[in-house]
Amino acid sequence: MIPTIEDVKAAAKRIEGIAVKTPLIRNDVLDEVTGAKVWVKAENLQRGGAFKMRGATNAIAALSPEVRAKGVIAFSSGNHAIAVATASKLFAIAATIVMPADAPKIKLDTTRSLGAKVVTYDRVGESREEIGARLAADGGLALIKPFDDPFVLAGQGTAGLEIAALISPDVVFVPASGGGLSTGTALSLPDARVFAVEPEGHADIQRTLETGVIQRNEPGIRSICDGLLTEQMGEIPFAIARERFERVFAVSNEAVLRAMKFAFQRLKLVLEPSGAASLAALLEGGADVRGQTVAIIASGGNVDVETFERALAA
Repeated sequence: MIPTIEDVKAAAKRIEGIAVKTPLIRNDVLDEVTGAKVWVKAENLQRGGAFKMRGATNAIAALSPEVRAKGVIAFSSGNHAIAVATASKLFAIAATIVMPADAPKIKLDTTRSLGAKVVTYDRVGESREEIGARLAADGGLALIKPFDDPFVLAGQGTAGLEIAALISPDVVFVPASGGGLSTGTALSLPDARVFAVEPEGHADIQRTLETGVIQRNEPGIRSICDGLLTEQMGEIPFAIARERFERVFAVSNEAVLRAMKFAFQRLKLVLEPSGAASLAALLEGGADVRGQTVAIIASGGNVDVETFERALAA
């Protein structure tokens, strides 16, 4: 099922009172640097520290009470894990999370602290999808996918609805990996030009749109943007992206670190690398947005101390 804006509106009702309506932040320096009116959607201030709370809550809320009572399982590099664990705790159900062993310690520790059972795997040599499917079948658990799910995608799109309630952006910059947030945003902001942002060296979305066929990244590719390292875009997001994405930008580690520093110094926001990717794309100047109204989704703020120190030194 390909979700529509009506599904996004339904998701907004389901998650009301659970997910936070995060602020849109404006800054004079950012406007001066870009020549645009720029608004930053601060999803780092979302419950769980990232936008993922929206989709996880919507997907779990949409389950029947009987299915939900058996517990849920998810696979994630971090923020979806935290979101599913948080939502599961609120619904008083058990959660099992499959996470890469090299995920940031802050994300592993936070997920465990929320009461979820964490199963780690080797990002290079093992498939999280296979592990998740096996554990789901063995335990009768409902699988909450991180992006290739209509309820998750619709939930992520509620961030865009909140933007639309306050401004009418000409352009929206949004980080993209599996495609849940970026295509959910495309649904909720139908009149905006959508600029997707992915890590340099991990440009599967660009190749996917060029070829018209979903492309995979080679296992083992590294980036500071740990939350944007999904091997490939989901089928459901692809169906939306090929119609709605206007451009795809690739950002370097160095650009992301500079954006994190800018966000902290100028916007007073603490962002993780993936959460700063959209800001990095704008600041690098690859898109001429002068005179336009621009929305940026700062997708999360779950950053470890060491990485944040690197950003401040950039």
